[in-house]
Amino acid sequence: MGGRLVRRLEANGRRVRCLARNPGALAGRVGPGTEVVAGDLMNPASLPAALAGVSTAFYLVHSMTSGAAFEDLDRLAAKNFADAARAAGVQRVIYLGGLGDDDAGLSSHLRSRHEIGDILKTFGGPVLEFRAAVVLGSGSLSFEMIRALVERLPVMVTPRWVKVRTQPIGIEDLLSYLALAVDAPLDASRIVEIGGANVVSYADMMDAYARQRGLRRLMIPVPVLTPRLSGLWLGLVTPIYARVGRALIASIQNETIVRHPDGARAFAVTPVGMDAAIRRAMIFEDRAFAETRWCDAVSSARSARPPAAAAAAPNARIVDARSVRVAAPPAAAFRAVSSIGGKTGWHFGNIFWRIRGSADLLIGGPGLRRGRRHPEDLRVGEPLDFWRVETFTPPELLRLRAEMKLPGRAWLQFEVKPDGAGSVITQTAVFDPRGVSGLLYWYGLYPIHALIFQGMLRGVARAAVSASL
Repeated sequence: MGGRLVRRLEANGRRVRCLARNPGALAGRVGPGTEVVAGDLMNPASLPAALAGVSTAFYLVHSMTSGAAFEDLDRLAAKNFADAARAAGVQRVIYLGGLGDDDAGLSSHLRSRHEIGDILKTFGGPVLEFRAAVVLGSGSLSFEMIRALVERLPVMVTPRWVKVRTQPIGIEDLLSYLALAVDAPLDASRIVEIGGANVVSYADMMDAYARQRGLRRLMIPVPVLTPRLSGLWLGLVTPIYARVGRALIASIQNETIVRHPDGARAFAVTPVGMDAAIRRAMIFEDRAFAETRWCDAVSSARSARPPAAAAAAPNARIVDARSVRVAAPPAAAFRAVSSIGGKTGWHFGNIFWRIRGSADLLIGGPGLRRGRRHPEDLRVGEPLDFWRVETFTPPELLRLRAEMKLPGRAWLQFEVKPDGAGSVITQTAVFDPRGVSGLLYWYGLYPIHALIFQGMLRGVARAAVSASL
């Protein structure tokens, strides 16, 4: 949330300062005018310098992944922040909490969210507390849980909590509320309940996600499944830690819908419905996916070796990244990269590529018959065997999108960087599995994939050295 809010505030021309325990982790992720300072809410001595000169502070902190003591940690963090904000003369605090009626037997998670809002008010100035339910956007914990369940389970045993009502909000609409709050009139602290255009259940959201992904899913209701068992179940089949799953499920048992909509009407935001929010989340994810440097997300070792294991991102995309240093300048290394396919072949295991191409033809795919237009030159949008060129920026980046028949989507990327008198070539294969069949395909063939990817990178490295001679 914070990373996306920073970009929105920067686009609005705001001067922004980010507090981070590890400032180096934000290098290259903020604009040139944004300041990043070191600080930790558990270390009060680190906060005065971070808050000096700040007029508006956003509080987007949560400790739920810390285990059973998350309430105590959240309480201490909020108190330290409130004390430091009061001493620094902060004029307003904008806080994102959670929906839920205080008199409805709230879960520990939602009860803590409300308590943090009360603690922040002790800083002395006005606090604008937004209360929201499920955020529909890639990276949101609840949305990632929904996505992982739908992607991985063709048949789901669903307890009663999947029928509890909630009012999800799209990430872009939530960011609009937060950005507008900087200039909103605020003489005293107030709570603003916000939500999307639809009141739905978690089952409705899973159905909607499956429909947009073109997946058929069967949900079998059971009368009871305790939060502890449900959390362990989520820990097995989704990327969410079991302890986080338990806290989430305990919260899901509370209805989280907007009861008092008047406060939200003061903001020029017209929230979209569930289907549109899911659709926008998937579009944003694909755009961010295409722009991501996958070598930064997984192994970027400078030796040609297989990774310890194929890595799965929270959204179930599987990434296999390998790097090798070559004694060749970037231009020569990229010539070797950009010549793959067609009559040149793939520098390793061409028999495997031909078998895969023949199998692809038999099931209705393009196979390898398209070849390539030119032995070295490439253009964005043109075919290359059973791939299509998605990005071509010599002498740095080549990204290919798979067009062979697959139970999912796949990309193959090569990136070349200068390294002293030589270069580093990073080869990354990415697979976005389509349901269980996609996972079975990837992991069933992983020994062959690993052999081919490793051999291909070594072959490209040898071709790069030859091209430089």
